[in-house]
Amino acid sequence: MGRNFTRRTFLKLSGATAAAIAVSGSVTKMVSEVSAETKAEESQFVRSFCEMCTSRCPIQAKIENGKVTYIAGNPDWAATGGTVCARGGAAVSQLYDKDRVKKPLIRTGERGEGKWKEVSWDEAYSYIAEKMQEIKSKYGAESMAFACRGGTHKAYMDTLAKAYGSPNTFTHESTCPIARTVAKEVIFGTAAVSLDYGNAKYLLSLGRSFFEGINVSQVRGVMKAMANGGKLVSVDPRFSVTSAKADEWHAIKPGTDLALVLAIIHVLIRDNLYDKEFIEKYTEGFDAIKASVVDTTPAWAAQETGISEKDIERMAKEMAAAKPRAIIDWGWRTTFSPEEFELRRASIIANLLLGSFEVPGGMYLDKSAGFINGLVGKTVVPGLAAPKLPPFPKPAKPRVDGAQVKGQPHFLVPASDGVVQEVPEAILTEKPYPIKGWFVLRNNPVVSQSNTTRVIEALKKLDLLVVCDVNLSDTAWFADVVLPESTFLERDEGFNNAGGSAPSYTLRQQVVKPVYDTKPHWQIFKELGERLGLGQYFPWNNIEDMRAIQMGGNTELIKAAKDKGFINFGIKPLFLRDKNSVAQFVSKYPEAVSKVNDLGIIDGPILNLKTHSKKIELMSHEVQELFGRPVPIYRPVKLKEDNELYFIQGKSAIHTNAHTHDIPWLYGLMPTSRLWVNPDTAAKLSLRAGDTVEVTAESGKQKAVVLVSKGVRPDTVFTYFGFGRVSPGLKRAYKQGVNSSLLLPTVMGPVCGTALHTAGVQIKKV
Repeated sequence: MGRNFTRRTFLKLSGATAAAIAVSGSVTKMVSEVSAETKAEESQFVRSFCEMCTSRCPIQAKIENGKVTYIAGNPDWAATGGTVCARGGAAVSQLYDKDRVKKPLIRTGERGEGKWKEVSWDEAYSYIAEKMQEIKSKYGAESMAFACRGGTHKAYMDTLAKAYGSPNTFTHESTCPIARTVAKEVIFGTAAVSLDYGNAKYLLSLGRSFFEGINVSQVRGVMKAMANGGKLVSVDPRFSVTSAKADEWHAIKPGTDLALVLAIIHVLIRDNLYDKEFIEKYTEGFDAIKASVVDTTPAWAAQETGISEKDIERMAKEMAAAKPRAIIDWGWRTTFSPEEFELRRASIIANLLLGSFEVPGGMYLDKSAGFINGLVGKTVVPGLAAPKLPPFPKPAKPRVDGAQVKGQPHFLVPASDGVVQEVPEAILTEKPYPIKGWFVLRNNPVVSQSNTTRVIEALKKLDLLVVCDVNLSDTAWFADVVLPESTFLERDEGFNNAGGSAPSYTLRQQVVKPVYDTKPHWQIFKELGERLGLGQYFPWNNIEDMRAIQMGGNTELIKAAKDKGFINFGIKPLFLRDKNSVAQFVSKYPEAVSKVNDLGIIDGPILNLKTHSKKIELMSHEVQELFGRPVPIYRPVKLKEDNELYFIQGKSAIHTNAHTHDIPWLYGLMPTSRLWVNPDTAAKLSLRAGDTVEVTAESGKQKAVVLVSKGVRPDTVFTYFGFGRVSPGLKRAYKQGVNSSLLLPTVMGPVCGTALHTAGVQIKKV
């Protein structure tokens, strides 16, 4: 089902999303209103980087009379071009929100009852330390888990956890993009591989909406590619903003994306359209791939996906014509099937068949400090150093989720991320051993993890739940202790690795002093560690000490970063198989000329990947040995019953997942979510726009308001993620919209442990 739509048509189809397109003007108006309240007698700009989502774009904040009045992008950061999204601009609103947690809180009533007392930081630390020591004494240190969103803050959390003796540290990645991480590790031996959107000539997006789940630099890259004649194809069961801007939209049947990719691989090999020279020189396992796709024809895939055989043939041949600047995007929170690992692995393999590696408009290895220094033969880019710490105690037991534990289903999952959905399961089942305490930093498992009801049930069973966040989140509502973290505008931090095709570091700087009695995460972990008798693992006094450690005492680099907001060492994007960028690099660093071959490219590092073969592995002996999956194979999965509809969800341009719904400005722009229902389906169920329906899934039920739209398949319903909040402490967002996670089952995909974002549901008018 392929259709071309204009932006005007999209506005007619999905009124719920229209706000996303008008965001910048609305936010500018709101910021202007704040600015009008102060006299611009004393103003200055402070450069930092954002924390309203995980993109962490460089910004600059305007300060007038001691208050933040405006946030813009850092004009010197080329990737974002001085721009910022609605969420970044709304950080002002979060900063001055009177509903923030202002002081540490200790629960006085039953969990979820909402009874608290404000306490001093000293009292909060004493309470937490006493409970943590009690858990360690009774059950072992491994019974305390720690989880956060990924980022620089995780290093401080991990230090406390490891010093305490627990191996159980987690990020949110297994609820989002862990499948692509594991797929990249298997194929390249590293997850440090990125996509160059800006120079692509053909971009196939599988369920990802660039223009809603906004990463500003990537969105600008996609826009640049399209402006230069590149083709964007959106494959998605619903008509997203990306679908509206794309050259084509194909409303694929949920959970069948892998069939499409395997059919594309089939055509590339069948018609000899792949890059034979690249495959022979740099990869291993082509014959196994070739044998595995003999029967994955476009005709077969058409039956599985609902996309016509003709369109699948054409897409494959158009990608081949655009090679090597043709890519299938590997997605972001788009888990339509448990077979996510195979989908992402197949997508990368298709890109490799097109020779789309280490060229502009393709995939590339991230150019870290170590990578660059290895090419030059000496240190020209300082790596981010870490403090020298005493050895951590050896955990008494392996990780509760089995990440990196031999013989376990999640062995290939990086221990730095883990499978966080296993924490509630271990709490409830006490297998492989009980989890009795959980420290949650800037993370909201009640909404971000599947099966909200089961997560809450697990939280109520804990001996200790500590939540460190800016507001009284859905998870904080069930906590024993809530520690108020300073917003990113109120805290100094160390350096953040922001490199990609060239190395660079950004620096977060305090814009204003804390509005309330809050503290930065690094100070919280240091002080709590000291209270636990673990001060030797935090041998630095303040953040300036940490910055000096990171930069090896180079005060000039630190000063430059403070002035500019970042340091990038003047290195232009480097693609090892591109003569022009290699020539630029060698002109700057002549020492690297020894790495350049007769073709004017650098291919030594490609042949020295950290895989078993030292090549790019299309077929994985490791995955074959562990899971019987040497190459991607299509395994049909049942996602719904015959009398059910597919329920899918996705990102909003206004909100960040389970984080921003209660922020005043963003709530004002998009206060709720609706359930998209196709007109044919609505007619069968006698539904009209604005009707309230009850949505029932195996894991729960809730009410939703209907949006009738042709922008979703007749067998599918859709809503935006991050709504339907269950914490009364989120006074604006409480019970507004649909909580997607309440309807999603507790499923962990094979190999990578990814969460499932699809469910079978029934809907009826109420």
